[in-house]
Amino acid sequence: MPFRIALSGLNAASSDLQVTGNNIANSGTAGFKSSRSEFADVYATSLGGVSNTAVGGGVRLARVAQQFSQGNIEFTSNNLDLAVNGEGFFILSDSGSLQYTRAGAFSVDRDGYVVNSSGQRLQIFSPIGNSSTNFDTGSLQDLQISLSEGSPSATVDVDLAINLDASDTSAGASASSTAAAIAAFDPDTATTYDYSTSFTVYDSLGSQHTATSYYLKDPNTANTWYSWLYVDDGSGTAQRVDFNSGSDEYATLVFDTDGTLDTSSSSGSSGVVSYDSLSLSSTTGAAALALDLDYNDLTQFGGDFAVNSLSQDGYATGRLTGLDIADNGVVSARYTNGQSTALGKIALANFPNNQGLRQLGDTNWAQTYSSGDRLVGEAGTASFGLIQSGALESSNVDIAEQLINLITAQRNFQANSQVISTADTITQTIINIR
Repeated sequence: MPFRIALSGLNAASSDLQVTGNNIANSGTAGFKSSRSEFADVYATSLGGVSNTAVGGGVRLARVAQQFSQGNIEFTSNNLDLAVNGEGFFILSDSGSLQYTRAGAFSVDRDGYVVNSSGQRLQIFSPIGNSSTNFDTGSLQDLQISLSEGSPSATVDVDLAINLDASDTSAGASASSTAAAIAAFDPDTATTYDYSTSFTVYDSLGSQHTATSYYLKDPNTANTWYSWLYVDDGSGTAQRVDFNSGSDEYATLVFDTDGTLDTSSSSGSSGVVSYDSLSLSSTTGAAALALDLDYNDLTQFGGDFAVNSLSQDGYATGRLTGLDIADNGVVSARYTNGQSTALGKIALANFPNNQGLRQLGDTNWAQTYSSGDRLVGEAGTASFGLIQSGALESSNVDIAEQLINLITAQRNFQANSQVISTADTITQTIINIR
């Protein structure tokens, strides 16, 4: 009997050494979680239970328990290296089978999918429409980065923030009447208007066109200006763009005594003038360009003419220049045209009992009955941690602790070996009795 008890002790010490050795071997493995040997004593039982005088039958390995404490966050130069700071696992798809990991060393494969070293694809919540804030959290899909050029978008809205000098001496002052001043306007003759400013707009194919807005102060009516819009049609010629189906050649801009635009007296609807479409089919082959100019931010103060800001909503084609991953998991692609598109939001999973997860190797785990049903959510919500881009979670192995465990396991092994040696001596003594 002592031999079997000591043998169980040797096996237990050997298992303890193996677990400790595995921890030390993976001390540099990103996302690795250390394990701990847990032992239980062994007693022979009968129908009445364990006797008060029963001697134990040794020891057995009850469980190798995983320790899911947080590892240190180490920063890297790869934007696709990800770490979870807090609770949660990245979700991976292995040909449709879902696995879970804390190791966030990802890269892009030949098809643009974000994968780990085993080719398993990172799972995200897809954006709803073109939204960068709303995502479909009811389903998972692979994160794929499109390597093709981003589509262009034609300009529709143009916002102008310009100050027209209230003390300006009108270019039309020498005209005999307001009508004569307007009739004399010529974009090629600078003396026929007071100010002009140019800005770039884009057609449906992403081609650039130069638009110019001209301003003439009414020589006879205070606080009143007139504005013309000319746009390059792609042939090198600037075309005048009218509105109200060609019935109005210029916009009338009337200002209040405080210098702000009087939208009720000015052209357009609430300070916005919708100009007629400019045909581009014979020049660039693009769809007709229709512009809405918002004059609400125009002012007439007693200062110099100033273009405070010009903005428009169109853009040309763009090539992918990089990825941005926010701490809430939103993945955005940046393009050379200055646009940013949300590709999705990284999904995280958690479990009621992480220690019940089944180890698969490659620092991956699988859901089991013991782990409980997975909880899928977004970073920074509920119990889920935040995502750190350009960083990896290092192993949570404490080398100093593991070295002490090695010494302890070695002593246990030696002590159980001594039990066998002692039992052998006693047995030999009994055999030698005559």
